[in-house]
Amino acid sequence: MTGTATTGTTTTGTTTAEGRADGAGAPGERVTHALVRDVALPDGGTLALVTLDNGLDHTKPTTIGPAGMAELREVLLAQQARARAGELRAVAVTGKPYYLAAGADLRAVSGLVDPALARQIAELGHATYRLLGEMGVPTFAFVNGAALGGGLELALACTYRTVAADVAALALPETFLGLVPGWGGCYVLPRLIGVRGAIEMILTRPLANNRMTTAAQAHEMGLVDTVLHPADFLEQSVAWAARVLAGEVQVPRRALDPQDEWDAVVAGARAQLDRRLHGAKPAPYRALELVAAARTAEQDVAFAAEDDALTDLIMSDELRAGLYAFDLTSRKARTPAGAPSAELARPVRSVGIVGAGLMAGQLAVLVARRLRVPVLMREVDEDRVAAGLAGVRAQVEQLARKGRISEGEANRILGSVRISTDLSTLAKADVVVEAVTEVLPLKQRVFAELEDVLDDAAVLATNTSALSVTAMGAHLRRPERVVGLHFFNPVAQMPLVEVVRTPASDDAAVATAFAVAKALGKTAVGVADRPGFVVNRLLLRMLAEVAAAVEGGTPVQVADRALRPLGLPMGPFALIQLVGLPVALHVLRSLHEDLGERYPLSPGLERLAAEGRRVVPEPDGSGAEADVDPAIQDAFDGPVGRAGSLDEQGVLDAVLGGLAQEIGLMLDEGVVEGPEQIDLCMVLGAGWPFHLGGICPYLDRTGWSERVIGRRLLPRGTADVPDRATVG
Repeated sequence: MTGTATTGTTTTGTTTAEGRADGAGAPGERVTHALVRDVALPDGGTLALVTLDNGLDHTKPTTIGPAGMAELREVLLAQQARARAGELRAVAVTGKPYYLAAGADLRAVSGLVDPALARQIAELGHATYRLLGEMGVPTFAFVNGAALGGGLELALACTYRTVAADVAALALPETFLGLVPGWGGCYVLPRLIGVRGAIEMILTRPLANNRMTTAAQAHEMGLVDTVLHPADFLEQSVAWAARVLAGEVQVPRRALDPQDEWDAVVAGARAQLDRRLHGAKPAPYRALELVAAARTAEQDVAFAAEDDALTDLIMSDELRAGLYAFDLTSRKARTPAGAPSAELARPVRSVGIVGAGLMAGQLAVLVARRLRVPVLMREVDEDRVAAGLAGVRAQVEQLARKGRISEGEANRILGSVRISTDLSTLAKADVVVEAVTEVLPLKQRVFAELEDVLDDAAVLATNTSALSVTAMGAHLRRPERVVGLHFFNPVAQMPLVEVVRTPASDDAAVATAFAVAKALGKTAVGVADRPGFVVNRLLLRMLAEVAAAVEGGTPVQVADRALRPLGLPMGPFALIQLVGLPVALHVLRSLHEDLGERYPLSPGLERLAAEGRRVVPEPDGSGAEADVDPAIQDAFDGPVGRAGSLDEQGVLDAVLGGLAQEIGLMLDEGVVEGPEQIDLCMVLGAGWPFHLGGICPYLDRTGWSERVIGRRLLPRGTADVPDRATVG
């Protein structure tokens, strides 16, 4: 790039080495500075290039807090004055390497207790970004890296947008956390790319585990105007902008969707939200209202409505809970509580798996793909060997067909997996995972056989979902090398692994288990060897309470609807069907045997399993949530609605009271180090909604923890609004 000259930098505070603001902004805010330089254009004009930079290395995402936003506004006002004086042909905004901006600095708003301050933040964003549309000259966003939330809204406020081809993180994740795109996103985006694409970006992708949009996808939907090579992205962007300014490049603009189409898309989106959330999560509904009005609303009216929504949601418990859950699953998940030093982990040069069924086959493909080591599997006969190989091949071919792996990578994975009936095939494995039928004597026999062929340093891991890991290793010569590695189905998609430590497990074996989980791209949580560990213990307590209500006369449809206020990903009977009724009953029996009448058996479910009946109907292809089949009522004894039976609120109360009791007992037993690990397990292993923050914040917020166990599970203000009495 030629002809550059610094015209000055406006700052409202200095940034320390830790990224904290001195003299400006909220305590702990990382001030993102707006640095300006002039770029000479081929026609002799000048483009003012504003670069967002938080002064930290490229591993620290650029975020925009109140002080950073105020500085950006002052810089843009200065460029507006220059543009009106005829000094500028254009203004462009870009970021430091790898980031345009990763959204707002939510730490700066998470502790607010005064709605007036929340309103100021909302209005400041609009006052700043709208300058890019009122500059008096064309404005450009050069999206050189991740642009999330407020970062993407900054780009949307510009007249034109370029993006580097390697950018893979463009998103408006606000509804995922409990907010709305409140700095213009709900108004500008549907008018730019159409209402259907806007719903996809604002609702569908965030609610699908915060799915990102790539540069190529963004270009296809009209979110950006051109995709440029990352090697010389900034130079190419300036050259492209010069061609636009010279009239050599014309960027077509999409006409507004017809009103009837707009209304139909919004109605369809509302129906989808109702089927999935049943009104339990406020942010997506507020966002949809804003999108619905965007076609006909004046900009000032639309922005004021965004301010209203953002103010309400910033002050909500849902936002605090969402930020708490996000922090758990991102920052805190990187350093698992209670994990031994990673230096103690043994090298893993090959992995053995006993069994080649569904879970074992999924695990084999994941290990071969991520660890890139030989996977040695053992089955009991040639028919099962053939079936196992066929299952592995089907998985790999599906990955290749979907474009997730190349043909060469598919061949490498298939070449890495070997299945045999010979136990000695596993002799050189550094870690062996047993994934056979959930029968304790069988698992004990497998471990005993393995001990005779494996090296003394090899780690023995079990994928059991509920059986005692201690009992599996009790009769071994070296029980200290036995651990649990509890994966969830489907193995490739579910992010959680429960690492189970027995009283005999040594640090080296546990550290190796954590290292394997990390190398597989999973979040590992250390748990003690107690019945059901964390996820299954709590899910089965929930399902046991629901089943007990039905056994007591509550109609199955009433019991199924009772948990909808929680916004869970599926109802209790759909969950039973997904897990498999025989599997769910097996775990329930195991927990009943170990933990007693808190996990009552269900004769009705046993009858359904014996008859091979489904508890929800076969999918009809509509994508609608699977509700319980009312026909299964006949499997439960006694008249429906008899005296003492529970209504919907009664079932929900029984479930929440039961969960509060169980979590209190689990913490007393030391199943995990603290309530945060329970929340991490439930969010990642059971899909517990982000807007609840996990189970513990919800039980605290609704009073159930204090009512049942006499104490809060988390300190006040951890995942809810601090005491507002502190205002003023």
